[in-house]
Amino acid sequence: MKSGLCFLIAAKRCDIAELQQLALTSALVNACGRLVHALQRERGLSNLYLGSQGQRWAEERHAQVQQSLVIQDEVLACFDRLDTEASVHGARLFSRIAYVLQGLDALPALRARVESLAWTPARATAAYIRLVSGLLAVVFEAADSASDPDISRRLVALFNFMQGKEFAGQERATGSALFAAGRADTAGQQQLLHLIDSQERCLQVFADFASEALTTAWRGAQRHEHLAGLERLRRILCTTAAGGPLDAALSQTWFDSCTARIDAMKTVEDLLAAELLALCEQRIEAATADLANFERLKDNVPATAPGQGSAALSFFDDSPDERPLVTPGLGTSGQGYGLQLERSILELVQDQARRLQTVSNELDTVRASLNERKLVERAKGLLMAHRHLSEEEAHKTMRQMAMNQNRRLIEVAEAVLAMADVLPEPRR
Repeated sequence: MKSGLCFLIAAKRCDIAELQQLALTSALVNACGRLVHALQRERGLSNLYLGSQGQRWAEERHAQVQQSLVIQDEVLACFDRLDTEASVHGARLFSRIAYVLQGLDALPALRARVESLAWTPARATAAYIRLVSGLLAVVFEAADSASDPDISRRLVALFNFMQGKEFAGQERATGSALFAAGRADTAGQQQLLHLIDSQERCLQVFADFASEALTTAWRGAQRHEHLAGLERLRRILCTTAAGGPLDAALSQTWFDSCTARIDAMKTVEDLLAAELLALCEQRIEAATADLANFERLKDNVPATAPGQGSAALSFFDDSPDERPLVTPGLGTSGQGYGLQLERSILELVQDQARRLQTVSNELDTVRASLNERKLVERAKGLLMAHRHLSEEEAHKTMRQMAMNQNRRLIEVAEAVLAMADVLPEPRR
């Protein structure tokens, strides 16, 4: 008959397997982040190229495409290393990866449309956003499936930071198209304001979940000269009357200012990714050491019938007793292994139970942020379908409802979703 220690050892082996998969997932998240960064820059350069009607930025865009291709190969290699036969990652993560692979397959056709000037900056931007959003969804699912609360917390921080950086990249692309075209328009200005606000919301969530070292690094990365120049250009873009002229020569200044900020964000993102990988390695090392101790302890277990040992009734005792401290796998000096081993095993089992409860509670807290995001996204989708709104308009509507009713955004989202069953089917 298998003992409780046998199952404790099996549980620890499962922990190690999950942590090893988390380490692979974290490496994938890191690679996805680098590809997102490359595609963000490619998107901005493509908008400058399209906005200038192909007269400028062709060489810079081509060079960036080559860099993106190199990183894309690294992401594909990370996909290949995932165990598609295991259920550790979950169906949603694999579904997101399948979606991204379709997008990467379609990327050459997108680049060809940009090269031939067949698409407008708005259409090219929307296409890049779709692919980048798919990559960010992979990061989101990785955060949602993590079983270690500290790792999950860092994945939540990383996802929100990457999402904030994506909004900064969209801002760069939108402003690039406006400056390169030499004319302001209302839709572009409203989009910029929405993107600026969205960045701040994501960065606040990042600050809530990141380590103190990372939040300090982010504060230090925001150089005053970069922010001051960017704010000046933002005012020009957002306050020029619709249809009014914009200085096309400022397109380079705008791109450089946005890029300086995004590159600073990438530095912090890399630090967060490195911290995540280091934490995975620490967890694996600690779990492996625990497993070795458990197996040494198993080798010394006496052949005592289950429930007959002198420490058996300790199972029902919640209060600490006078028993000696015992290192797993080692007896106390001058005594046999029987009593000490039984108590050691009981302590290990009880400690494992307490740890699992703590992990569950911490994961619930961390995932509350992810669940709120899911509800808000579902509510936005409902408004988009039934009121024929864009994503930006749906989000703005919900924010306005929250302010008018003095409620949190998540509460508004829940109220919108509560009406889903009574709303008519959206018109096709």
